Amino acid sequence: MRYIKLVNFEINRFSKIYLSLLLITLVSQFVGVIIVTKNFLNGANDSMLQENLTVKGYFETYGGIDFISVSGSLWFLGPIALCAVALIFYIFLIWYRDWFGKNTFIYRLLMLPTSRMSIYLSKATAIFLMVLGLIAFQLIILPAENVLFNSIVSEDFLKTNMTTISILQTKPILSLIIPHTFSDFLISYGIGLMAMCVLFTAIMFERSYRLKGIIFGVVYIAVAAALFLSPIFAHAYETIYFYPTELFWFLVALGFVVTGLSIWLGSWLLKKRVTV
Repeated sequence: MRYIKLVNFEINRFSKIYLSLLLITLVSQFVGVIIVTKNFLNGANDSMLQENLTVKGYFETYGGIDFISVSGSLWFLGPIALCAVALIFYIFLIWYRDWFGKNTFIYRLLMLPTSRMSIYLSKATAIFLMVLGLIAFQLIILPAENVLFNSIVSEDFLKTNMTTISILQTKPILSLIIPHTFSDFLISYGIGLMAMCVLFTAIMFERSYRLKGIIFGVVYIAVAAALFLSPIFAHAYETIYFYPTELFWFLVALGFVVTGLSIWLGSWLLKKRVTV
């Protein structure tokens, strides 16, 4: 129960900023749908008046519009990038805020009558749940944005009537954030979880050894990345040849190794080296 309470506590601490990110995403993307479509329609009408074109003639000459024009705009991708940067920044803030806040809250956390591993896992779980929340929110609002787009653009100008799935498949960044299959989801966010654990361990090195710990942390990040990517390097330089299936399972196994090692080492540093 202490672990669940700690997770809830960490989420509540970030809730105001998190809700602000959701609101920015909602407003920016819906405004983007309106602005992008209106700009296209205004430009199309001006061209038809100047060149004396019919709607069909304009479509044959210049083409139409589909939701790709919206999903590739800064209005749409900007808030997604902002959310990603904010959560990456929060990986560091979730620890350092406890040390450098007004009341050095880390004293109270480390003195709790519970395993320090619960503190480590609660922070990791809170971030991962917030990432999943952002994905779910995007999946909820994307169909509504598509409906709004189709209601503004008439069928005469519509290049393709896209579904939510086809929209996600058109942009690599959307495919990365919201993978097409469950296996792709596990791979993408498994790598993300591994990277977060590696960064947590690097932070524990810094908190344990201060200036020397920064060097230890950077070295650990480099070693973890080299270990995980070693099959790809070996395959690329033809040192060892792997079939695609073999390469995939090697990466999965090394991902588990790096993640497990990071959690164990980070937990050990938090228990043995980080002191009140």
